[in-house]
Amino acid sequence: MGLGRWTIEVVVLTTVFSSLLPVRADEHDHKYTDKEEVVLWMNTVGPYHNRQETYKYFSLPFCVGIKKTISHYHETLGEALQGVELEFSGLDIKFKEEVMQTTYCDIELDKPKRDAFVYAIKNHYWYQMYIDDLPIWGIVGEADENGEDYYLWTYKKLEIGHNGNRIVDVNLTSEGKVKLVPNTRIPMSYSVKWKKSDVKFEDRFDKYLDPSFFQHRIHWFSIFNSFMMVIFLVGLVSMILMRTLRKDYARYSKEEEMDDMDRDLGDEYGWKQVHGDVFRPSSHPLIFSSLIGSGCQIFSVSLIVIILAMIEDLYTERGSMLSTAIFVYAATSPVNGYFGGSLYAKQGGRRWIKQMFIGAFLIPAMVCGTAFFINFIAIYYHASRAIPFGTMVAVCCICFFVILPLNLVGTILGRNLSGQPNFPCRVNAVPRPIPEKKWFMEPAVIVCLGGILPFGSIFIEMYFIFTSFWAYKIYYVYGFMMLVLVILCIVTVCVTIVCTYFLLNAEDYRWQWTSFLSAASTSVYVYMYSFYYYFFKTKMYGLFQTSFYFGYMAVFSTALGIMCGAVGYMGTSAFVRKIYTNVKID
Repeated sequence: MGLGRWTIEVVVLTTVFSSLLPVRADEHDHKYTDKEEVVLWMNTVGPYHNRQETYKYFSLPFCVGIKKTISHYHETLGEALQGVELEFSGLDIKFKEEVMQTTYCDIELDKPKRDAFVYAIKNHYWYQMYIDDLPIWGIVGEADENGEDYYLWTYKKLEIGHNGNRIVDVNLTSEGKVKLVPNTRIPMSYSVKWKKSDVKFEDRFDKYLDPSFFQHRIHWFSIFNSFMMVIFLVGLVSMILMRTLRKDYARYSKEEEMDDMDRDLGDEYGWKQVHGDVFRPSSHPLIFSSLIGSGCQIFSVSLIVIILAMIEDLYTERGSMLSTAIFVYAATSPVNGYFGGSLYAKQGGRRWIKQMFIGAFLIPAMVCGTAFFINFIAIYYHASRAIPFGTMVAVCCICFFVILPLNLVGTILGRNLSGQPNFPCRVNAVPRPIPEKKWFMEPAVIVCLGGILPFGSIFIEMYFIFTSFWAYKIYYVYGFMMLVLVILCIVTVCVTIVCTYFLLNAEDYRWQWTSFLSAASTSVYVYMYSFYYYFFKTKMYGLFQTSFYFGYMAVFSTALGIMCGAVGYMGTSAFVRKIYTNVKID
C-alpha cells in the first residue's frame, strides 16, 4: 500500500528540509478502515546494555512471514543517521481483524543458527518493532539458571488497542519458550487481539514516558538549587563590581584632578592602566573569531530546537529530533557568518574568505570526522549504525550547498554592518609589558577554575540527558532544559566577567582568550563526568559501544564548550566596553 509515495520523496535535500513537518509513516495519516492492512515493521536487534550497538533484525536467523515483502526507505536523514533499519515482517495483520495463534514460518535450526541464537541470548539481545509508528520491544530468549540450556521465545502475542479508526496502543507478550537443540525445526507463531481503548490519539505516546523519573523531586530540587545559585551569583557579582567599580571611578577621577607631578608620584594601578591595550586584537584572530561565530550558532540552534521540542512532541516520530537539529543548524548558518565575520573584521583580519570557510566547516568537520571514524567500526561489526554512502553524500551536499552559501551571506552582512572597530579607547602602537602577578591570577589558573560553577549548575540535568540518550528513557521535559540553558548562560557570563575584572585589575589585557576558555572549560568537567557515568551508571561493553560513547561525548562536550565560550566572551566584551566607555582617558 502506498508504494508510489516512497518513490516520489527520494530527493535528499527535500527530505531534510521537510523534516520539521510531521513525518508520514507507511500508514500515511494513521487512519484505517476495517480490514485494512496494518504493517508490522521489524527494526533492529542488539545487546540490551549497549543501546547504540544494533543490527538488522534478520541478521539473526529469524524466518520471515509468507506475506509479500513491502519495500521501505528512510523517510528522513535523521532516521538514516540513527540506524533505523525497517524491514517487513511478513505477518498478515488487518485492522480490527483478530488472528488466532498461527504459525507463519519454521526455523531449520542447524548448528550455526543455534550458535547465533545462543550468542544473542548470552548477551541479552532484545529487538524492536513498529506498528503504526508505535515502538514495541521484545527479548530474543533466555537461559536456564545454570546457563547450560538456552530457550527461544517463538510466540508473539500482539494486543492492539484502537480508538475509532486509529491505533493508540500496542502490547507484545512473548510466549512459547522452546529449547535450542541443533538439527530441529522450530515453528514461529503469532496472534493478534484487538480491543477498544479510551486513549486519545494525541496521548498514545504517554505510556512510553516516565514522569516518576524525570519529574522526581530531585529534578525539581536541582532546578531550584541552580536558580537560587544564579540569584546569589548575580547579586554577588553586581554588588562586588558596582561597589568596586564605583571606588575605581572615584580614584581615577581624583587622579584626573591631580597635576602631573602628583600623578607621577601617585600609586597608579588597576584596569585603567591597560586602556591602550585592552582592545588589542587577540592572538590567532582567525581561529578565535571562527570559534565565536560557531558558538553563537550552536547557542541559536540549542534555543530554537528546545523551543520547537516544547511546542511539538518531536519524540513521537523516528529521527525527527536529529532531522530538526540538522535543518535548524543549516538555517542558522548566517548567525555563524555574521558574528564570526564581524569580529574578524573588527580585529583587522584580512583573510576573511579563509575565516568564512573555517567558521562554516568547524563544527560539521568535527561531527562528520567523529561519525566517519565510528562508521568504520560499525561497518566492521555489520551494525545498523553504519551510515550508508548516500547519506554521507547528502550530508556533504548540505555542507557545501546550504551551510557554506548561507555562511557567506552572514559574513558579508557582518563585515559591512558591524565590522568597523569602534572601540572606546585607542589602541597603542607598542604593547604594554604585563607585570608579574600572584599565581592564582594567571590566565591558566583562571581558565581551570572558571568552568566549575557553570558545571555545578547543570550537572544534575546532565544525568537526566545522559540517561535518556544512553539508556531507555524518552526525554520530554524540555521546559527543564530551557531553564537549565538560561541558568547556564547567566552563570557563565557572571563568572567570566568576574574573572576578566580580576585579570584586568592585575594589568593583564589578554582577556579575549581567557574569557572564552574559562567559560569553555565547563566542557572539560562535563567530559570528566561522562567517564564517571560510563563506569558507574551503565553496563556498556565492547569496542563499538565504547567508541560510540566516548566519541560522541567528546563531540557533545566540545560543542557545549564552544557555546559556553562564545556566550562568556560576548557578555564579557559588553562589560569591558562599558567600563572603558565610562572612564575618562587622556
